[in-house]
Amino acid sequence: MKLATYKNDSRDGRLMLVSKDLTRTCSVEDIAHTMQQALDSWQVTAPQLQMRYEQLNNGVIESIEFDATRCESPLPRAYQWADGSAYVNHVELVRKARGAEIPESFWSDPLMYQGGSDDFIGPRDDIILPSDEWGIDFEGEVAVVTDDVPMACTDAQAAERIRLVMLVNDVSLRGLIPGELAKGFGFFQSKPASSFSPVAVTPDELGDAWEQEKVHLPLRSTYNGELFGKPQAGEDMTFSFAKLVSHAAKSRNLGAGTIIGSGTVSNKQGTDHGSAIAEGGLGYSCIAEVRMIETIRDGKPTTPFMQFGDRIRIEMFDSNGQSIFGAIEQQIKPLS
Repeated sequence: MKLATYKNDSRDGRLMLVSKDLTRTCSVEDIAHTMQQALDSWQVTAPQLQMRYEQLNNGVIESIEFDATRCESPLPRAYQWADGSAYVNHVELVRKARGAEIPESFWSDPLMYQGGSDDFIGPRDDIILPSDEWGIDFEGEVAVVTDDVPMACTDAQAAERIRLVMLVNDVSLRGLIPGELAKGFGFFQSKPASSFSPVAVTPDELGDAWEQEKVHLPLRSTYNGELFGKPQAGEDMTFSFAKLVSHAAKSRNLGAGTIIGSGTVSNKQGTDHGSAIAEGGLGYSCIAEVRMIETIRDGKPTTPFMQFGDRIRIEMFDSNGQSIFGAIEQQIKPLS
């Protein structure tokens, strides 16, 4: 099934069911008022939501036209948001651009940071920041939402606790990252609020594209109206979502509604550094990768980061060309 959260007067919005083709929606307040409430009692709410979802798709219940501009991120705020780096090609490029090799452990032990989860941005809301001199970058990713996950669970147990899948724009301020990492305590100011796709879907909605806890479809990023990247999310993903979830739960329980991100979707594309769309390649899911390749190839980067007024659109389509999650579509604007 497909779920969304419409904005209302509360912090957590109103839970909505969305039809498979993303054209119709209906409220499910009699089942659960919010996404978090549904996740907190998933064993009870999921069968009821599924029944209502089938009725919505069959056109036998009252519904209205779905409007993605009314959406919050599916979870407007979450108890936990942890982002991995499952595409080691991306990490390898970062290291290579500064002349460093990646440790062997990166291929067996995922990187992960804990992001801010109290203030997500809606999928069609502006990204508002005090300055565009901080190296603003988008990062196209996939994420899952979990049920309660027990500490020290296996990958197989973690897989059973994945409830929803959605897309992410994990906004990064590249100019602030080096100073923060030099302190040896991780990201904070360099990772402002992230945004998620209008719709979150249960894994079964992905059909054969959901295999081994990976999404085997291209992730499309359109930057200022031009296709920037369409890498395959299922390829070169060193760590599955099951592995990322179990990694996060190594020493702690994860509460229902925990969001785990894949990290920037990145393909090696059969070369040392991939290829741009203009060169016949699959492109990229962030500006930083282009700049890394320019540094490796030319000795310095030339592609600028995002400026005020720039726009980014992130979307994923099924094999029939149907949008699965709706689009994240945002513009960079200054804090007034």
